[in-house]
Amino acid sequence: MGAKRTKARPGEGEKLRGEILCAADALLGEAGDDEALTLRAVARRTGVSTPSVYAHFPSRDALLEAVCLRVWDELAHRMRDHAAGVADPMRALSRCARVYARFALDHPVQYRVLLMRPSAGSSPGAVACFRHLADATAACVRAGILRGEPEVLAMGLWSAMHGCVSLLIAQPGFDWPEEPEALIDTVIRMAGLGTALACRVPRDALPPSAELAADLDEVAAGWKTSHDRTG
Repeated sequence: MGAKRTKARPGEGEKLRGEILCAADALLGEAGDDEALTLRAVARRTGVSTPSVYAHFPSRDALLEAVCLRVWDELAHRMRDHAAGVADPMRALSRCARVYARFALDHPVQYRVLLMRPSAGSSPGAVACFRHLADATAACVRAGILRGEPEVLAMGLWSAMHGCVSLLIAQPGFDWPEEPEALIDTVIRMAGLGTALACRVPRDALPPSAELAADLDEVAAGWKTSHDRTG
C-alpha cells in the first residue's frame, strides 16, 4: 500500500497524473488482466484518495484507455525505427507488420483492451495502428507494387495481422509453433503476396489457373528482385 501523500501544491497536478498512470500500468503488469485495475486500487498504490484519481480520470474506462495508450505510443516509435532507411516500400511494410505483431504479443493486456473489446466509436489505439499501416501501404501503391486505394488495402492487411495476434493472445493453449514468429512471418508473406496478386485481378472474374500462376510468378519475381536490390 502506498504512503499517504500531502496535498498537492499548485502545478503538481500533471506530476500526479503521471504517477497515477505508472501505478495503473504496474497493476496491469502484475495481474496480467485489466479486471485488477480499479480506481481504488490505483489510489492505494499512488498514495492518494480515490476522489484524487477521479479528478484526473472520470471513470475506470478512461483510466484504462489512457494507461494503454501511453504504452501504445511506443508502437509508433518502433515502427518508425524499423522502417527507417529501408528503400524497398514492401520490405518496410513487412517490417511494420512484424513490429505490430511482436508489440501486440509483448503487451497482450493493452492489446485486448484497445483492439479486442467492442467499442462504441473509433478507438484511439485502433486509429493509431491503422494509420501506420496505411502510410506504409500508400508507399507501396506509389511504387507500383500494390494497386488500389491504400486505405482499403491496408484494412485487409491489418485484418490478417489482427487475426493472427488475436488468436495467439486469446488461445494460448492451442498447439501453436514454439516460436510464434514463424507463424507471423507466414501470415505476413501470405497477406503481402496475396494482396499484390489480388489487386491485379478483376473483382468480378477469377482468371484461368495458368494466368493466375503467371500473375503470381510476376508478383513474386518483382518482389524478390526489389528485395535483392535493397539487400
